[in-house]
Amino acid sequence: MPNYVYEALNEAGKPTKGEITAVSSDEAVAQIRGQGYFPTSVREQKVKKKSSRGGKSSASAIKGGDEPKKWTEMTITIGGVSQKILTTFTRQMSTLQDAGLPILRSLAILQEQQKPGLLKNVLTSVHEDVSGGSTLSDAMAKHPKVFDRLYTKMIAAGEVGGVLDLILQRLADFMEKAAKLRRRIIGAMIYPAVVLSVAGAIVLGIMVFIVPSFEKIFDDFDTELPGLTKFLINGSRWLGGRLYPDQMVPGIVYMMFMPFVLFFGIKLIRKSSLGKALLDRVILKIPVMGMLVSKSTIAKFTRTLGTLISAGVPILDAILITKETASNHVFVTALAAVHDSVRQGDSFAEPLRTTKVCDAIVVNMIDVGEETGELDKMLMKIADNYDEEVDTLVAALVSLLEPIMVVLLGGIVGFIVIALFLPLVTLIQSVT
Repeated sequence: MPNYVYEALNEAGKPTKGEITAVSSDEAVAQIRGQGYFPTSVREQKVKKKSSRGGKSSASAIKGGDEPKKWTEMTITIGGVSQKILTTFTRQMSTLQDAGLPILRSLAILQEQQKPGLLKNVLTSVHEDVSGGSTLSDAMAKHPKVFDRLYTKMIAAGEVGGVLDLILQRLADFMEKAAKLRRRIIGAMIYPAVVLSVAGAIVLGIMVFIVPSFEKIFDDFDTELPGLTKFLINGSRWLGGRLYPDQMVPGIVYMMFMPFVLFFGIKLIRKSSLGKALLDRVILKIPVMGMLVSKSTIAKFTRTLGTLISAGVPILDAILITKETASNHVFVTALAAVHDSVRQGDSFAEPLRTTKVCDAIVVNMIDVGEETGELDKMLMKIADNYDEEVDTLVAALVSLLEPIMVVLLGGIVGFIVIALFLPLVTLIQSVT
């Protein structure tokens, strides 16, 4: 009888590994569960045999030419795999598995139709590993830049449960909804970002090229300029590099590089756990924006957790994966507390209620889901509800930004106009 290598969780939720002898994988899973473990990965331990001709393995000889591609067929790639391409691959893989094709055949078909790039190279490597006896989840886990832990754990659950086609379909649905939510938020930010960028460029142009012309006219007046006008002219001189005799770099250069400095500065601060925690807490306190981040994070983590639980991933493992995929440190801390509570045999809802990162309705729905044994369905309902709330908040944020931009830009232009015309009013008054 064949030997099976397994990974499982014991009653305390701690991972364990071992080997077992069984007639089939189903019997192996049954034996592991009979020992009080919850299997997360079960694969047959295959021994490669050398054939008498040319040193090829007997597995390759049986395939009759379905050999793995050589490394010389790999292409040099730059960058990663877009979420859209990965979602399409997942959907197509689900369709092929639902049609009853073997995994190797499905991988070969999808690998051939991919354009040269990272995903094509990765699928070639995955095909080689699976043909060598590895499970699909183990082969994919070797490429975390393409298949993250959430992806590979769900594939492993599908393999153990024999429902890989259904798991792939759920994965594709999950990825499509997550991408849709991300597109909504990014799309809402494009309009104000473009307007502010163009308006900022126009204001800088006025300060650098128009204000100096007025400055020459004011010099001919030979009169004392108002303080507002002096402030505007000094700002124009600084931007043009004329404020100080030893000014080496014009101020406009600082203004142009300021967004990049802020971006990389924030990235650098977030490298440390303390800086990330501080920034994430500050973001949640910002009016409207903080609520948008909070609701979108809740939608993401409930959908992730619900998808994992419905796929058969053990709840402790599912919480850990969800914690790793949560983008906000406040929610990461809350999920860590939830994990510790569940591991000790307590409920899911109570520690989440204590952290106060979710609304009461979320905690109550999770509590009901635990009582009825339908936690996964309740989590998905929460995610769908919060997706709609994010849509409403995005629309409200855009509506709020429009008058703010009008007032801000109107104030800047009004300040420039008043500062330029005050000397003319002073001159007219002195003449009369």
